[in-house]
Amino acid sequence: MDVFNTYKELGLGSRMARLSERVMKEIQLVYDRANIDFDPYHFPIFKIIVDQEITTTTQIKELLHISQPAVTQAINKLKKKQLIEFADDKTDGRIKLISLSSQGKALLPELKVLWRVIESEVKQLTQKQTDNLIEHLHHFETQMEKEKLSDRIMNKYQTTLTQEMEIIPFETRYAEDFKELNVAWLKKYFVVEPHDEDLLSRCEENIINKGGHIFFARMGEEIAGTFSLIKVEEGVYELGKMAVDPKFQGQRIGQKLMEFCIDFSRKQSWDKLLLYSNTKLENAIHIYRKYGFKEIELEKNVPYLRSNIKMELPLS
Repeated sequence: MDVFNTYKELGLGSRMARLSERVMKEIQLVYDRANIDFDPYHFPIFKIIVDQEITTTTQIKELLHISQPAVTQAINKLKKKQLIEFADDKTDGRIKLISLSSQGKALLPELKVLWRVIESEVKQLTQKQTDNLIEHLHHFETQMEKEKLSDRIMNKYQTTLTQEMEIIPFETRYAEDFKELNVAWLKKYFVVEPHDEDLLSRCEENIINKGGHIFFARMGEEIAGTFSLIKVEEGVYELGKMAVDPKFQGQRIGQKLMEFCIDFSRKQSWDKLLLYSNTKLENAIHIYRKYGFKEIELEKNVPYLRSNIKMELPLS
């Protein structure tokens, strides 16, 4: 027997505290089982830093309506885990600007996948028409008694991670997906240059009809990612226009596309692959190096203004 059912509204505060502790323990189990070093108690503050990109302790305090010491304590723990970094405000040296570190940015795609699953499963458990909050809490707790919240989340998470991805060649009907994915990526990090606009708007004419290739990662009926191989000369192709829908990030789609790209290129007996990038994309450069790309001299008249690094992968 759960005596809180008899206390009803009189025990509301204690019951919510008990439920909060239980949910936090279950979510911590989820992070542990997913091998993600993250404390669920730090989620609200970490999420604000993600959403704001650059923020301050004062802004976090005002957005969450919690005490300054609580914010400071959480911030220090996130800094200790190397998930965030500080910078001085140029107009006021007393203010510390908080943003994600490179390690935090690298972890974020994986976290986002797990957060979507957590949100989905908790929503399912709390979707019920009731007359008052006490009944709603009772329903939520009853559902968690039937199956542990952590088990529900992990089952869905594993299904999400193992969802079958299919890599398919270009079809005219996917031309708009190719453009939209790349435009979204370019606007996030840089700008859409004239050369980009021409390639993306007339991809079949500019890439496919000139001996190049475009491939897509398809998850179910959705296009999750894409890349192109643009013919430079006989046996030499430029790997470019690789983009993944943020909804599917954290599922190694980019790396799977890279592996497919290299395998496909070798089967064609090509000589080498080239790519242009920017050194501020640290994660991307790291992946390129991981797959054997080496930096080479960048020509003066580069095709993209944003490019400050050129890399090459010999295929033979």
